[in-house]
Amino acid sequence: MIGQFLAGALGVALAGVLLPGGIAAPTQEADLIRSDQWHLPFLHIDRAHLLSQGSGVIVAVPDTGVDAHPDLRGNLLEGTDVIPGGSGDGRQDRDSHGTSMAGLIAAHGGEDGRGALGIAPRARILPIFDTPPNGLGDPDALASGIEFAIARGADVISISAVAGASVRLQQAILSAQNADVVVVAAAGNRPMDTLVGYPASEEGVIAVGGIGRDGLHAAISVTGPRVDVAAPAVDIYSTSYDGKYSKGTGTSSATAIVAGAAALIRSKYPHLPAREVAHRLTATAIDKGAPGRDDEYGYGVIDLVAALTADVPPLGFESVTASAGAGPTTAVAQPGGDEGAATARGLATLGVILAAGVGWAVVARRRRRGDDPPPRISR
Repeated sequence: MIGQFLAGALGVALAGVLLPGGIAAPTQEADLIRSDQWHLPFLHIDRAHLLSQGSGVIVAVPDTGVDAHPDLRGNLLEGTDVIPGGSGDGRQDRDSHGTSMAGLIAAHGGEDGRGALGIAPRARILPIFDTPPNGLGDPDALASGIEFAIARGADVISISAVAGASVRLQQAILSAQNADVVVVAAAGNRPMDTLVGYPASEEGVIAVGGIGRDGLHAAISVTGPRVDVAAPAVDIYSTSYDGKYSKGTGTSSATAIVAGAAALIRSKYPHLPAREVAHRLTATAIDKGAPGRDDEYGYGVIDLVAALTADVPPLGFESVTASAGAGPTTAVAQPGGDEGAATARGLATLGVILAAGVGWAVVARRRRRGDDPPPRISR
């Protein structure tokens, strides 16, 4: 039996599929997790990490908090708790979703290839607790988290959730863009979502859809004219709380992966404006589906190596074809980083997560859009 989170009419609700409590997820040791992270070889992570690993970049993760997992500890900054009455630093998670997203972005794993590995393992995570586990949420809490991220100098904000476009949240997204922050958000998960939700639907936000192991559109991923790029979203392994690991499916995971890709670019080209970082991701994406941009894949599936090496003409010159391996990015790009240095309708965690020891899903006001919270796996 599988329980599913449902979105309330207002606010934010976790969205995902979980194994009910009492049904254990398969045992998985830390030294086996890496081999289960199929999205890493799919994205040619070894080649990408020769070019950039995210050094010097801060990625804010407004979510259910981020647990100090051994595979994340070295990259976890002191964050905040923006829930009314909260006073924590964001470094605690009893849901798993936030820790899973953070691991996909910046897990550094352990020695000898043990543990989970993120897309940008040298980036730092700014944890923001804005969604209680299986509890009530509020788009304005997300707005508060975004405001905190801006104030703390975040370079990328990864939003694996769907929210109502409250006035404050809209203002916060605009403030992030004005502060030259790359904002990445999940498109949403079927059947709970039918259209690309907010803030992914906002102009200038990178809206992320999902693909499966076969590289094709994942059935769970929402489609629409606002989708910008696609990334792996099915059976995605990552970190969980209490030193465990998880497995999830949904656009939450795909969003975290794209946020990691943005961190790689910001590290390699630290002077590249946020809008050009987004342009580099879309211009170098691998075209799928109908030729050109389409509603399933957007501009295509992200290509980490091309995004870090292609000669991408700046915005305004999109008619010029980008060629992989040609050199620096747009005219303003300068190598650096690893080489040198309306009404609140509902915020939802997008994801399907198999989890051991987790109770049935409950109706909540906020749904994180993206993947299911990965199943928590005992070590």
